[in-house]
Amino acid sequence: MTDLPRPDDGTGTEEPRPPGSVPVCYRHPERESYIRCQRCGRFICPDCQRQAAVGFQCVECVREAARTMPTIRTRFGGVVRGGGAVVTKVILGLNVAVFALTFLLGPAFEQWLMLIGRPWFLTPEIGEAPGVAGGAYWRLLTAAFLHLDLWHLLINMFSLWVLGPPLEYLLGRFRFAALYLGSALAGSAVAYAFTSPLVPVVGASGAIFGLFGATVVLARRMRADMSWFVGILAINIVLNVVFRSFLSWQGHLGGFLAGLAIGAALVYAPRERRDLVQALGFALVMAATIGLIVWRTSQLTGDYAGF
Repeated sequence: MTDLPRPDDGTGTEEPRPPGSVPVCYRHPERESYIRCQRCGRFICPDCQRQAAVGFQCVECVREAARTMPTIRTRFGGVVRGGGAVVTKVILGLNVAVFALTFLLGPAFEQWLMLIGRPWFLTPEIGEAPGVAGGAYWRLLTAAFLHLDLWHLLINMFSLWVLGPPLEYLLGRFRFAALYLGSALAGSAVAYAFTSPLVPVVGASGAIFGLFGATVVLARRMRADMSWFVGILAINIVLNVVFRSFLSWQGHLGGFLAGLAIGAALVYAPRERRDLVQALGFALVMAATIGLIVWRTSQLTGDYAGF
């Protein structure tokens, strides 16, 4: 084997190796190596080798290529990433985890998270507890991760698994998460505003219907076939109506309208001002949601003597 000279390490100087010496990894001099980085030519050991289109590259060259490579985005601004629908899987996992915790911790845990409007209420499990109008605003979001039974959970998680991945790919992880959580909050706000404050509301349906709303806007923008979507929507509505004794149409409607509005801001924003328009559209939906919550809270606290 011919002993090749050590390549330039980028400093402008080259340190020669004694004739006949064994080549070693540039990051681990104690390790013998005969594989060169295809980009810089330095010897690299197995721990420093990263698979490339042809041969291997060293860690530093891979990092440099990632840093200088332009970010690939979808037509709606989402960053194209590997790893699949990460946010969808996380949301699904959170719903399943909360459902499991309701069995492990009992009714008290569920009653601390459910959406109920009255300022204060009494239960045998936790005694006196604040409702949303009593300052427990976390209920507006935590209620979207609660489910009454396994069938309720399966219906919503099935819809999430069908709708989530394509939306997450096209919108990107951050925008998809904002869409889901914004729709969940808006659905809870509408349910809070137009449901009796004595009736508890739980379920991810507001967020799921937000995904339905965004899918409608996105499909029209892309002129995509909607036949599969109509089928999924019909199945979701029928199963909710048939198998649920109580259906919060207010939460469904609020989430759907929020999904339409946020989806429109995300997919119709002009390319040259895309981030600004998308952020403003989301902010307007959240401002309307907060305004509705404030209005309902003032109404309930002012009429508390009438409960």
